[in-house]
Amino acid sequence: MLRVLKLVACVTAMAASALAATDLNGAGATFPNPIYQKWFSEYRKAHPDVEINYQSVGSGAGIRQLTEGTVDFGASDGPMTDQQIAEFKSKRQTDVLHVPTVLGAVVPAYNVPGVSAELKFTGPILADIFLGKIKKWNDPAIAKENPGVKFPATDIIVVHRSDGSGTTYIFTDYLSKISPEWQQKVGKNTSVSWPTGLGQKGNEGVAGQIRQMQGAIGYIELIYALQNHIAFGTVQNSAGQFVKASLESVTAAAGSMNEMPADFRVSITNAPGKTAYPISSFTWLLIPTSWSDATKRTTMVDFLSWMLNSGEGMTNALDYAPLPKSVAEKVRAEIKTIQ
Repeated sequence: MLRVLKLVACVTAMAASALAATDLNGAGATFPNPIYQKWFSEYRKAHPDVEINYQSVGSGAGIRQLTEGTVDFGASDGPMTDQQIAEFKSKRQTDVLHVPTVLGAVVPAYNVPGVSAELKFTGPILADIFLGKIKKWNDPAIAKENPGVKFPATDIIVVHRSDGSGTTYIFTDYLSKISPEWQQKVGKNTSVSWPTGLGQKGNEGVAGQIRQMQGAIGYIELIYALQNHIAFGTVQNSAGQFVKASLESVTAAAGSMNEMPADFRVSITNAPGKTAYPISSFTWLLIPTSWSDATKRTTMVDFLSWMLNSGEGMTNALDYAPLPKSVAEKVRAEIKTIQ
């Protein structure tokens, strides 16, 4: 009888524990997925009763799922537009907070047969490649910026994102700033009408395609290039310097901000400064400001506080730059408004 009572007590305790568990579900950007997965895993170690599930489906899908209410939070590398925010408010009857989390870099990654050198790209060259105007790797414009490199007469195969993507937003935001033709014909958005190229889903898909296909070039987040051992080039910044993506050069781009907007929606592509990497960006968690579930709200706010206090210290190992201290302090104040 005693054994039965102990078994019943054990089962009851397990059931109570299961009922007390809190699940948070999110979806969105692939750009910060490696650091988010690290954070959610580490947070769970400290809070075994909390499970944070995140689907790396692209910024566009994350914004849609958040707006429809099928996830608790979203994530995007491009800030929501005024129209998207208005739609969110209309459907969810609350506002949305853009919480900057880390900074990262988008790099031009390539697979050029017979070329092992680190290539140099200007903004206009990248724009002309993705416009379909530069079609061969031995094009004079590319050769001029890379003296001494013997380029093959291989066709350039452009690889871009097929899904709604914040990485696309960052890259097209940059191209729109340095190429009037790109701005007029294509513009910036999470999804654009590409003049040329093959589409792949996620940073993972684009990275995989570049690795497999000789002559390919695409844009991916820095960590995906590093993890997949894909060559990527330096990019000429607004000061005329060719700069490689790194923690230091991304941090330099963030340091160019005169002031962070109150809503945290800011672009730092083509930033001024000799050491700034020009295709850098913040990435954001998208958090409803009002929650009907008090337990989930408390858990979300606690996670965001943990992120600022502990998570930011984990960024360098995955080649993301942490938030500047001044921005982190503003975020601390803002998350207190979540109800």
